[in-house]
Amino acid sequence: MEADDAGGLIEMSGKERERLRAVQELRKGHLRQAKAAAQLGLSVRQIKRLVRAHRTGGAKALVSKRRGAPSNRRIDPTERQRILELVAEHYPDFGPTLAAEYLRARHGFEHSVETLRQWLIGAGRHRPKRRRQPRVYQTRERRAQLGELVQIDGSPHAWLEDRAPRCTLIAFVDDATSRLLYARFAPAETSRAYLHGLRHYATAYGRPLAFYSDRHSIFRKHDPEDPTPTQFERAVRALDIAPILALSPQAKGRVERSFQTLQDRLVKALRLAGIHTIEAANAFLPGFMAEYNSRFGKAARDPADAHRPLTIDAQSLLHLTCEQHPRTLSKSLSCQFAGRLYLIQTGLATGYQLRGARVTVCDDGGVDAVPLLREGKPLPFKSFARHELPPRIADDKTVDAIVEQARARQRIEPLSPPPPPWDVLRPPKTTNRAARVRAARSGGANANP
Repeated sequence: MEADDAGGLIEMSGKERERLRAVQELRKGHLRQAKAAAQLGLSVRQIKRLVRAHRTGGAKALVSKRRGAPSNRRIDPTERQRILELVAEHYPDFGPTLAAEYLRARHGFEHSVETLRQWLIGAGRHRPKRRRQPRVYQTRERRAQLGELVQIDGSPHAWLEDRAPRCTLIAFVDDATSRLLYARFAPAETSRAYLHGLRHYATAYGRPLAFYSDRHSIFRKHDPEDPTPTQFERAVRALDIAPILALSPQAKGRVERSFQTLQDRLVKALRLAGIHTIEAANAFLPGFMAEYNSRFGKAARDPADAHRPLTIDAQSLLHLTCEQHPRTLSKSLSCQFAGRLYLIQTGLATGYQLRGARVTVCDDGGVDAVPLLREGKPLPFKSFARHELPPRIADDKTVDAIVEQARARQRIEPLSPPPPPWDVLRPPKTTNRAARVRAARSGGANANP
């Protein structure tokens, strides 16, 4: 506020107040026009106009005539209302940034994200988050080349919301570029899911230098006295890839931040696409990954690719990335695995040599397709079904999937009536001879002798 010549108050901006003081100094003869023009960033001609306006109209003449009038760049209120209705109908729980991207792609939205954010705040549909004090962690510079370090993890989440059971997204994220190189939905975070990911990743890109993961039992044995590697560690080391374990979730922040973004954007993209099954979601992922990498991918400092080519064929890679379990053949050249009997089919001379031989069962989730290997070579066999029990051992990342499987099985299989108790089928024993005689005379067929 500034006082005018009549003693009233005038609302003025900071720039207008600065001009008023300069003009007052000019009129008093304390300041030259050239110096005033340099201070205000104006020309001498503009300074003369301001002096003439102040001489005729006082301080009020220096106030902008556009004050209180609508801007010439104002967006039509009908356009604002149309966008708000579209957000309410299609994107009610979207943030302003994501909503603006979908509005721009599908509905011709041409304004900035900040414009949409202010509209949503004004309509009471968006509440800005309070900026929390960030925790300080020691920063680690990105690797220079693609494929030097790949961060891997799984995220159990309601990816399909209430349209399907909870599942897990297995993701491989490159440290140098933050690109999503592999992603696939699985019922649970298991060794088999990571082995499938390793197989597809190595086929598509080759062998990276190292994998960076957490310290889950999938990636390391918790018993320090057990030298046997885990299934995933065995396969990774066989491909000459270094497994590295992180000490904290923040250490593998690339993949953790990717999951934060995916739990917002991917969930909503699956909803808009009308996807209800894991199979359809996996078919949707490649197109989404291409858009994600173009939006959030970074350029590597070194354009060279650190991936190394595979030195084994596809069949060997398939066997290597299966769950491998050692077995010993019996005298009949058979072994059992997962409730099935496997019988080796071979000649008499060769069969005699295989008695007691150690073989490897390569389990990839199939039944009859399970290969049996001896010294890396497959053996011909036949399989027969045995009594099969559901798995009972689970950890915190697989228990949800086992409960959902039990729920589905119990809905389908009817409950058979329990057998009658034994005391109903057989009358109780009598304790004296007279009672037994009376029971025999009464015609009791099942009386005790």
